[in-house]
Amino acid sequence: MEHSSNSLFQLIQTGGPVVWLLIGMSVVSATVFFAKLLQFLSNGLYSLNSVDAALDQWRNDQQAPALAAVQRLGDKPLPEMVATAMHGQLQPNVSDHEAREAAARVAADSLEPLKGGMRLLEFIATSSPLIGLLGTVIGMIEAFRALQAAGSRVDPSILSGGIWTALLTTAAGLIVAIPTVLMLNILERRLERLHHKMQSATTQVFTATADKARESA
Repeated sequence: MEHSSNSLFQLIQTGGPVVWLLIGMSVVSATVFFAKLLQFLSNGLYSLNSVDAALDQWRNDQQAPALAAVQRLGDKPLPEMVATAMHGQLQPNVSDHEAREAAARVAADSLEPLKGGMRLLEFIATSSPLIGLLGTVIGMIEAFRALQAAGSRVDPSILSGGIWTALLTTAAGLIVAIPTVLMLNILERRLERLHHKMQSATTQVFTATADKARESA
C-alpha cells in the first residue's frame, strides 16, 4: 500500500504543475457535485411525485384540500409553483393567462438558483483535456530540447522518457474530464426531470376538467 502511494505521488510529481492544477480542478468538480446533490435533495428534486396526490384531489373537485396539501409540502420549487397555479385558478378575478404567467414566473425564479455551479462543471469538463494536452505539448518541447542539448551523444531514453512524462498530463486531463462530464449529465438530467414535471403539473391544474372527462369516458 505504501509502495503504491509513493508511486502515485511520484507520478504526480513527474507530471509537474499541470497535474497539480488538474488535481485541484477535480477537487473543485467533486465539491460542486456533492453540494448540488444536497441542494437538489433539500429542494425536493428527488421527490417529484409528492404533488401527485394533491393533483388527484384537484381533478376530483377537491380544490381547497388540494391547495392545502400542496402548501403543506413547503416552499420547494415544484409545490410552490403548483400552489401558485391552484391559487390563481381559485381566484375569480384572475384569468387563466395571468395564473399561468404567475406559475411560470415562480418556476423560472426557482430554477435559476438550481443552475448555479453547472457552468463551472461544464468549464472543468471542457478545459481539463485541453490543459492536459497543453502539458503534453510543453513536455514534448522539453524532451526535444533535451535531445538537442545532448548533441551527438543522443540517448533514445531521453526522448522516450520525455514523451512518457508528457503523455502523463493528457491522461490526467482525461481522468478529470470524464467523471466531470458524468456528474454534469446526472445533474442536468435531474433538472430536466424537474422542468418536465413542472410543465406537466401546471397543465394538469389548468386542464382538470378535460382530464376528468377523458378519464370518465
